[in-house]
Amino acid sequence: MPITLKRIYEEADSSDGYRILVDRLWPRGLSKEKAKVDEWMKEVAPSNELRKLFHGGELAWAEFEKQYREELETHLGELRTLAERAKTLKVTLLYSSKNSEQNNATVLKEYLESMNGE
Repeated sequence: MPITLKRIYEEADSSDGYRILVDRLWPRGLSKEKAKVDEWMKEVAPSNELRKLFHGGELAWAEFEKQYREELETHLGELRTLAERAKTLKVTLLYSSKNSEQNNATVLKEYLESMNGE
């Protein structure tokens, strides 16, 4: 099954499948009921330090991506479980960033797909 990405502020839909928030911080102004999140995997989000460097403009995208991939290596157990789930169930990774192309969820999606040999 494909892994999809969606901004957490977009309306939840039954076609989203299993909805996983992959940000370290809960999105501002959004209740847990409205978010309709099945799981919050903040442990696989970028570290606070890495997140602050990137959002503060002190780290270029390529360097953020490289460092985040290195951080993901420390969460292989959780990521293997998630990658396995995505083989049989539609998984939507939720993120709060306004940038739909350069955010942690895009990196995580690619990482998970590489684990599944896609």
